[in-house]
Amino acid sequence: MEHWDVHRPPRAEGKTFLVTGGNAGIGYFVAEQLAGTGATVLLGSRDAGKADVAMASIRSRVPDAKLGHLRLDLSELASIQSTVDTLGFDRLDAVVCNAGVLLENQPRRETAEGHELTFATNHLGHFVLVDQLMPLLEAARAGRVVTTGSFVGKSAQLDLDDLQSERDYQPKRTYARSKQAQMLFAFELDRRLRAAGSTVLSVVDHPGGALDSLTPPRPVHPALGGRKFPAGLLLQGKDAGAWPAVRAVLDPDARGGEMFGPRVFGLRGEPRREPVRGRLADTGLAARLWAASVGLTGAEVTR
Repeated sequence: MEHWDVHRPPRAEGKTFLVTGGNAGIGYFVAEQLAGTGATVLLGSRDAGKADVAMASIRSRVPDAKLGHLRLDLSELASIQSTVDTLGFDRLDAVVCNAGVLLENQPRRETAEGHELTFATNHLGHFVLVDQLMPLLEAARAGRVVTTGSFVGKSAQLDLDDLQSERDYQPKRTYARSKQAQMLFAFELDRRLRAAGSTVLSVVDHPGGALDSLTPPRPVHPALGGRKFPAGLLLQGKDAGAWPAVRAVLDPDARGGEMFGPRVFGLRGEPRREPVRGRLADTGLAARLWAASVGLTGAEVTR
C-alpha cells in the first residue's frame, strides 16, 4: 500500500491497541486516530485525571470510541509487571511505545531505582513493558510492537559507556540518545523475533518535526497563538506527527524492521517507508545496547 490515505485508514474492529503516553501530545492523536478505526484503544498514562480528559476529547470526535485507561509509569520499572497484570485481556494486537520525557532546563534527575529519568522513561521502561506484554502480543494473530523514535534520534551519538548520562548530561542530547536507544532496540527486537520464528513484528516510526503551534486544539492541547509561517512550510502539527505511528500499526503490508516517517525530507507530510541507515543500521551497536538493557532491567524480552 504505497498510497496511504491518512484520513481513511483501514478498519480495525475487534483489535486492541495500547498507546503509551496516549493522554497528550502525539500519543493523544495516535489514540484518537486509532479509535476512529473501531479498535479498542487503551491509553497508558500515569495520571487518571488526564487520561479521563483525553478520553472525553476522543469521544467528542469519535462518539462510539472504545477506550480504556491503563495506569502506567514507565519510570517505575518495578511497577510495570503488576500494571500489565491488570490489563484483563487475553491478547494485544499492538503496543505503541510512544511516551517520553524531555527535561528541558532541568538538572539531571534519577528515578527511585537509580536510573537517569529520561533514559529510564523513554527506553528502559518500554524495554520492560514489551517484555511483559510479549505473551499477549504472541497470542494475537499478528501482534506488533510500534516504537516511536524521533528525527533527532536518527543522528544522535549514543554512548554505551555512559547510557545514564552520568558524565555528560545535557537535556536535549540525553533525550536524543534515549530516542536512538529506543529505535535501536526496536530493530534488534525484530531481528530476534524473526530468528525465533515469532509472528510478532517490530516496526519503527518517527513524527518528523511536530510543533505545538501547528497542532489543532483539543482539551488536552489548547489552541496556541503566534505566527505559523514559515514553520508550516517545513514542519507540521502533532496530529500529522501521529500518522507514521498509525500506519505502522495498521498497514497490512508493513514488515518487521521497517521504519515509517513523513514524506517531505522526513519532517512533514504523509507517512512513507524510510531507509534504515547509519547508526540505526549498526547491528553490533544494537546488540550491545540490548545486552546493557538486559543488565539494567533483568528483562529478556525474547526468549
